[in-house]
Amino acid sequence: PGKCGSCGPGYASPLEAMKGPREKIVYVPCIYRNTGKEIPDFLATVDVDPESPSYSQVIHRLPMPNVGDELHHSGWNACSSCHGDPGKSRDFLILPALVSSRIYVVDVASQPRAPRIHKVVNPEDVFWKCGLGYPHTSHCLGSGEVMISALGDPAGNGKGGFILLDAESFEVKGTWEEGDEVPPMGYDFWYQPRHNVLISTEWGAPKFLGYGFDPSDLGKGRYGRRLNVWDWSSHRYIQAIDVGEDSAPLEIRFLHDPDASQGFVGCTISSAVHRFYKTQDGAWAAQKVIQVPSKKVEGWLLPEMPGFITDILISLDDRFLYFSNWLHGDVRQYDISDPKNPRLVGQVFVGGSVAKGGPVRVCEDEELQSQPEPFVIQGRKVPGGPQMLQLSLDGRRLYVSTSLYSAWDRLFYPELLRSGPTSARIHHSLIINHY
Repeated sequence: PGKCGSCGPGYASPLEAMKGPREKIVYVPCIYRNTGKEIPDFLATVDVDPESPSYSQVIHRLPMPNVGDELHHSGWNACSSCHGDPGKSRDFLILPALVSSRIYVVDVASQPRAPRIHKVVNPEDVFWKCGLGYPHTSHCLGSGEVMISALGDPAGNGKGGFILLDAESFEVKGTWEEGDEVPPMGYDFWYQPRHNVLISTEWGAPKFLGYGFDPSDLGKGRYGRRLNVWDWSSHRYIQAIDVGEDSAPLEIRFLHDPDASQGFVGCTISSAVHRFYKTQDGAWAAQKVIQVPSKKVEGWLLPEMPGFITDILISLDDRFLYFSNWLHGDVRQYDISDPKNPRLVGQVFVGGSVAKGGPVRVCEDEELQSQPEPFVIQGRKVPGGPQMLQLSLDGRRLYVSTSLYSAWDRLFYPELLRSGPTSARIHHSLIINHY
C-alpha cells in the first residue's frame, strides 16, 4: 500500500481520529516495471469491509496512461494540517512516480470505489521548475499546498529538495526550500511546525538505486547516512545528523502528539531504528534505540543477511512503533511508552528470505531457534517479504504489502515479478498475542 497522512482534515487530533469510522476500501499502487510486461502501473481499489460480498477482492483497477512509472508512495491533498478549513476535504490522492518523475492526481471523491485520474503533472515541469526528479513522499501543508520530497536531480544524481504543487490547480509552483545549501540526497520527510522544524532522510543516488542493490556501492558515498534538519519558517537547511555510513535512513515519523519533539527513523542497510529528539539548546540529535541483528547464512548474496528495515509507523496514540524487516520477513511491534527504551511486544513472519524450505540456510541466529515457517494464504506461499505498512485509525488492523522497488525486487525476490506482490491484513491481536 502507498503511504498517507495519519488522519483527515475533519479530525482535530490524532486521538480523535482513532474514533473515526472503520475503513471500507484501501487504495494500493501496483507496479509492472521490471516484470517484462509493457503494461502501465495501476491503482487497485480493494474492498476491506468484512460485511461486503466482495471483501478482500480488488474491485477496481485504474491504469496509468504511461508505461514504466514505478508508482511507490501516495499521499492526500488535505490532512489534519488543514483542520478548521471548511474548504478542504480529502478528495484527491497524490501518486508520485519514482522513476518517470510524473505526478498523478487521482479523484477519489466522485466515485470512491472507482477513482479516476484528475491531472497528470509531466516530468518536464518538475525538471525545469524545480531542478529535481524522482519524487517520493507527498504531504499536504496547512496552506493546502502539496509538498513532495525528491531523491535527486533530473540526471539521477543525489539531491535533497521538495516540490510544491498549487492547492487548487496542482500545477508545479517551484521548490519549497530556500538558499543555496541542500542535502546530498533525499527520500522521506516529516514536519512539526510547533517546533519550527522539518526533518528529511536519505536513501541513495537514484542512478545507482535503479539497477538494484550492489554491495560494491557500499563505502562509496552512494547511500545516505544523514537526517537533514530544516528551519520550517525560513525553509533553510540548517543541520545534518549522522547516523552511520551506508545506514540509508528511510522512513521518518514524529510522534503524533503535536507538541512532541521526538520521533523515530528506520535505517535500511544498518537495520537500526534511531530516536531523534530536540536537545536543550534547540538543536536536534539522534540515538540508536533498536538494532536488528544480522543472520549468518548460506545460499544468499552475502554471508550475513541484515533485517533490512524498509518501513516504520507509529500508532495514533503514540503507544506502539511498528516496522518491517523486508529480508528477514518479520513485522515487529514495540511498546514506546518510554521512547528511549522501546520494548518488543509482538512479532509475526510474513514471508521473507529465511523461511524453511527455501534456498537460504541460517547458520547462526541471535534471535530465533529455528527458521520460520513459510507464510501461506489460501494455499499460496506468499512471495517476498513485508514492506509497506498502513495501520487502521483505531490501531486494530495492520495492512502489509510485499514489493519494495522493482529493481530490488528483481534481485532479492524474483518470484515477486513472476507471480506479483501480495497485500495482507494482520489483526492487532495476532501481533500482540504472538509474543
